[in-house]
Amino acid sequence: MSKRHITRRLTFEAGHRVMGHETKCANLHGHSYKVFVEAEGPLDQIGRIVDFSVLKDRIGGWLDRYWDHGVILYRDDEDLVAALRETGQKLFILPTNPTAENMASFLLHTICPGLFEAGGITVTTIRLQETENCEATETL
Repeated sequence: MSKRHITRRLTFEAGHRVMGHETKCANLHGHSYKVFVEAEGPLDQIGRIVDFSVLKDRIGGWLDRYWDHGVILYRDDEDLVAALRETGQKLFILPTNPTAENMASFLLHTICPGLFEAGGITVTTIRLQETENCEATETL
């Protein structure tokens, strides 16, 4: 039997800085991010893996709470972290530089498993677009 997957598109707005970047991304800047969440699992009694609204509520809810309209920074970016904390900005500290690759990996491996502990749903892929032209993909 073939595997069945579903994909939900989510969006959020956030600022970040790529510490140590060789060009303009070393500056604090923002993006209109798009996240494509792919999940697999058994079909339920009505023939779906999970209702798309469940992906929106769980992953979209997490994104709204922690990343949307906030600033995502690397924990080693100490001066900028301290400055933004002083101003009371919404701030999320990542254990890695907030590149699209690292953010996709963090969502897939750290956040999604806890959001779907029960129910047989597995998020298998996160595609994260920083811009219309640039995206990163992380797959189990």
